[in-house]
Amino acid sequence: MNKDNQIEILYEDDNLFAINKPAGIISIPDRFDKSIFNAYDYLKSKYHEIYTVHRLDKDTSGVMIFAKNAQSHKVLNTQFEKNEVTKIYHVIVDGIIYEDSLEIDIPIAPHPLKKGVSMPTARGKASLTKLKVLERFQKSTLCEINLITGRHHQIRVHCATIGHPLLVDNIYGKSEQFFLSTIKRNYNLKKNEIEKPIISRLTMHSYKLEFLHPYTIEKTTITAQYPKDFAALIKVLKKYSSIKNFKTLNF
Repeated sequence: MNKDNQIEILYEDDNLFAINKPAGIISIPDRFDKSIFNAYDYLKSKYHEIYTVHRLDKDTSGVMIFAKNAQSHKVLNTQFEKNEVTKIYHVIVDGIIYEDSLEIDIPIAPHPLKKGVSMPTARGKASLTKLKVLERFQKSTLCEINLITGRHHQIRVHCATIGHPLLVDNIYGKSEQFFLSTIKRNYNLKKNEIEKPIISRLTMHSYKLEFLHPYTIEKTTITAQYPKDFAALIKVLKKYSSIKNFKTLNF
């Protein structure tokens, strides 16, 4: 797979740059296999000196920031650590969320038996997620998430905890892929044809980051448009799973 044109630069100046990270690419080098393609090494080969400010999961697409010098890195890191950065994600979850907005204030901690998995628990660290419904479909909901804290897998854990895991989530959800046949009536395949999934990764996109520029101290907003698979999923949901008259539903 040719990586050369995969990473879109959304913003750049002398102190930092932001990318629209594609899903399927890890943010930083793998601890065990340094040969795996990752955003950091790819960008370092072009910029020579870069500093990782934050990370996105492998299967999450969207805005990701890198610093170009140590001072900018320090300032940006401090903003993330103090939860001063506005982190907006767009997610598609399973089921209909009837409330227009929710605050999910549930502590999260590492799972004691499952490595790399988090869980809701009163013994965990304070975790706050603000959710706003953007559009409802027959069996799913498009939401905007304001990630106030940044715990490991926070959005995935919080959505699953309230009974609405991401529509595609191989750990906290019910499915590893989403197929058109699940929502399109009388869906038929031709002989010997195999249905391809609309999306086969987390239905989560880092849509927008807002922060104070480390040099100018001005509010800076960076937005990443939906990648093809996420946009395609929303398109088919609108076409085959729309709710023409949501008010008729029984709340």
